[in-house]
Amino acid sequence: MRTIDSTYLVIGSGLAGLVAALNLARSGQVVLVTKQQLAQSNSDWAQGGISCVMDPTDSLDAHVQDTLATGGGLSSEPIVRRIINDARAAIEELESYGVAFTRKTDSADYDLGQEAGHSARRILHAGDITGHAVIETLIKQVHRHPRIEILTHTMAIDLVTTGWLGRGGPNRCVGAYFLDSKRGEIFAVRAGHTVLATGGAGKIYLYTSNPDLATGDGIAMAWRAGVPIKNMEFVQFHPTCLYHPEAKSFLISEAVRGEGARLFNASGEAFMAGYDQRGELAPRDIVARAIDQEMKRRGDRCVYLDSTHRPLDFLTRRFPNIYATCLRLGIDMAKDPIPVVPAAHYLCGGVEADVDGTTQLDGLYVCGEAACTGMHGANRLASNSLLEALVCARNAAEAIQSDPRPAAADKLQIPDWRAGDAVPSDEAVVVEHNWKELRTCMWDYVGIVRTNKRLERAKRRVRNIRREIRQYYLDYIVTADVLELRNLAAVAELVIRCAEMRRESRGLHYTLDYLERLDEAAETRIVDQPGDAATLG
Repeated sequence: MRTIDSTYLVIGSGLAGLVAALNLARSGQVVLVTKQQLAQSNSDWAQGGISCVMDPTDSLDAHVQDTLATGGGLSSEPIVRRIINDARAAIEELESYGVAFTRKTDSADYDLGQEAGHSARRILHAGDITGHAVIETLIKQVHRHPRIEILTHTMAIDLVTTGWLGRGGPNRCVGAYFLDSKRGEIFAVRAGHTVLATGGAGKIYLYTSNPDLATGDGIAMAWRAGVPIKNMEFVQFHPTCLYHPEAKSFLISEAVRGEGARLFNASGEAFMAGYDQRGELAPRDIVARAIDQEMKRRGDRCVYLDSTHRPLDFLTRRFPNIYATCLRLGIDMAKDPIPVVPAAHYLCGGVEADVDGTTQLDGLYVCGEAACTGMHGANRLASNSLLEALVCARNAAEAIQSDPRPAAADKLQIPDWRAGDAVPSDEAVVVEHNWKELRTCMWDYVGIVRTNKRLERAKRRVRNIRREIRQYYLDYIVTADVLELRNLAAVAELVIRCAEMRRESRGLHYTLDYLERLDEAAETRIVDQPGDAATLG
């Protein structure tokens, strides 16, 4: 089996992965692995922007308080303060790479947006395709860096640790196994420090704003390696995903409501004021639940987001991509309300990690949506996601480079991958069936509104699916589809288990069995022994 040696291993090519790779390349060789192309990530799909205090009438403390208020009592104030305090320097780094944020037409000042939960305009954006603009710029930097080796169409299988290798002493991550999806080759990367920046897990749900690659790979791998997982019950459902038979996972940005768009039901009634005094600018969990309730109450398939009070020139300038996409589907934002529905969007839980990405597994760092740092708590404030990914990736690179231990993985021999008696599959339909059943089960029973009975029903079904997947994984030669399904099912179980632990309604977790919020905020935490079969029965 081929083994690649590198100073650093970075898995994932979203904002966190690219920033970590660029910073780490200053002091050593980096292998940057992505399971598709570099540009394909949740970050690339991000529309709204990056929250950062830029206006002199705004303040860092106001941003902190907005974040804490949205976090439902579970955000860590020291973590929130550090990330927000580091925001300006992180933005300056992006601009040094060539990222151009939108400026006002009549001055050189930033054109700052405002989104739900923010008390001031503090959203830096690049039109309405901020994520794409940032990722495109960073990819150019990565491609031209001589110390970064890029592996595309490469799927991570599992982390390699000294404990798994049978070495004595403290357990440490020394790399990972990978599948070259195009050639079918399994190989290993051996590195002194590994960064997981693999993003979220929106594809555990039937309806999501996420691309197909959001399958929770890093979270599942870390869990199988015995790393603690936290707060997985807090799944953020974006209130306004475009509802159209020809549109797949297209988001209508939070910023549209930030610029005054209002929500109406099919009868033309504005309903948000009846759910929250902040109306359309209430936090996402409140707006998503309100839309869900309105649809169920009336039996409607969608609600409508109306921005027709805004002039055409404003809409085409502020939201060029959203406007063009809607128009291509026969919806003119300047004349027509946009049909929208809630969809799974962002995961506030993840691998337990500090603000510098450190985890309980020595040598393993986790950044971005795969990490649970304490920033978001029970609910994420709009546009804080890219900020956290950016700041924590920079911090992780700094922590790794200051690690006094040798960067090499002691040249530990990583064993050849054992396929055993596995054969090529002639029953791919099993994977497809389980994929659909899993996502439907999660949408029906572990969605915006939950109950004890729904969670118990979901857990039984998901565990049955996991047993089938495990047998399939052992019997047949691994493929990327099987690996993604394996990870999705693992993450689905983690979400269910955390949801069962939380006997209250807080933030994004809303249950009809426990409608009140407890006086004391506590985190849900799962610590299992290393191994894929830890919770199969």
